[in-house]
Amino acid sequence: MSFFKRLKESISSKTENVTKQFRDGLEKTRKGFIEKVSDLVTRRKKIDEEFYEELEEILIGADVGVNTVMDLMDDLRAEVKKRRIEDAADLQPVLSEKLMELLRDDSSNELRENPDGITVILFVGVNGVGKTTTIGKLAHRYKQQGKKVLLAAGDTFRAGAIEQLEVWGERVGVEVIKQQAGSDPAAVMFDAVQAAKQRQADVLLCDTAGRLQNKTNLMEELNKIFRVIQREIPSAPHEVLMVLDATTGQNALSQAKLFGEKSGVTGLVLTKLDGTAKGGIVIAIRQELNLPVKLVGLGEKMEDLQTFDSEQFVHALFAGMIKEDENPADPN
Repeated sequence: MSFFKRLKESISSKTENVTKQFRDGLEKTRKGFIEKVSDLVTRRKKIDEEFYEELEEILIGADVGVNTVMDLMDDLRAEVKKRRIEDAADLQPVLSEKLMELLRDDSSNELRENPDGITVILFVGVNGVGKTTTIGKLAHRYKQQGKKVLLAAGDTFRAGAIEQLEVWGERVGVEVIKQQAGSDPAAVMFDAVQAAKQRQADVLLCDTAGRLQNKTNLMEELNKIFRVIQREIPSAPHEVLMVLDATTGQNALSQAKLFGEKSGVTGLVLTKLDGTAKGGIVIAIRQELNLPVKLVGLGEKMEDLQTFDSEQFVHALFAGMIKEDENPADPN
């Protein structure tokens, strides 16, 4: 059975609605990346050095990352030799298979939860990446599951951050624990944990500052927040999610490297994937940071925040080729 057929069979057991969200959300990347690969295959029937060079350019252009692309090209050359592939069209399923291997992760993409009480999830990341929107959408998801959710407005330094979280709280129908702008974020977290205990909440989602206007070091501030939360709930936080804007490409990768090393990040959220043709950044991030991509933003709607799924991702990218594989011109 071909790789594309195996992939389609695996996807068929998953929710059709989620498959559609991945397909719609990755449309720009499909057009900017996979369609270029298809065009290359149509133009250059044979696999030669010029073919490899063009393919390398397309992959780097899709923000797959230079180091990852170099390794991938070595892998493809080895496979071509091993399988004695001559026709460029036969390389497409091999490429998709390799991309899925790069995206696959042994650790679970599901968010960790506290089996014995309140699940605390901390959100970190620079301003403007969609942190508050992600919190709002995740609150909606938990609420749909019948869970009682509270939000903590710990980004007390950015103008409008508390109000923005309150707007989401109203939209989703969850309470926001806050203090005045400029107050100590750790004090907000203390109040939020106490409130979560009193109200018997299942989930507490905590916003934090992307940067501070005063001289306090951001990492010191985060450590203080950690200490306050852990004193009240020793196993918390259960996740520290770093939110990255996929449209910023390699810049998102740099942010993750700088921020992630020091802030105890357990997973990544990639927002605005639907707004970029460079969705290859997911592959670069997965390869260069040993962190799982837990959630992806695939659109504006509440339901468009999805658990990352490498099979759905590759299936959405190669959807056109999978159809061709089902209806080949030559039945043999």
